[in-house]
Amino acid sequence: MVSQLRLRRINERLKEELALLLLYEVADPRVRGASVTDVRVDRELAYADVFVSAVEGSERREEILEGLEHARGFLSRELARRVELRQFPRLRFHWDPTPERAERIEALLEQIRAEREARGEQAPTEADDDAA
Repeated sequence: MVSQLRLRRINERLKEELALLLLYEVADPRVRGASVTDVRVDRELAYADVFVSAVEGSERREEILEGLEHARGFLSRELARRVELRQFPRLRFHWDPTPERAERIEALLEQIRAEREARGEQAPTEADDDAA
């Protein structure tokens, strides 16, 4: 088993290298525009769960995940060459809905602000929060 600190370092290194590979090495047009948002390797280094998203949102989810599955062998070989590990984890790709959720939350907050302005209400300030 691997220490938590080493696991964090491995996660970050894999995330960086995967991002570079997707940007500069993978020719498959299906993965163009994909961003690696997180990598989580299990303690036994058996699996690396790779979370991805795209600017276009979930419209391209299936296309991107198919492209990544197709490129899995190439990505694994290149990562194993670049990141020294005794045992290299098997890559598993997942769609990360977090950026889309953040956009949705921001849109809802903006809608609330606009409604309050239309009613002439003031938005709560930090001073109001401290007084409560």
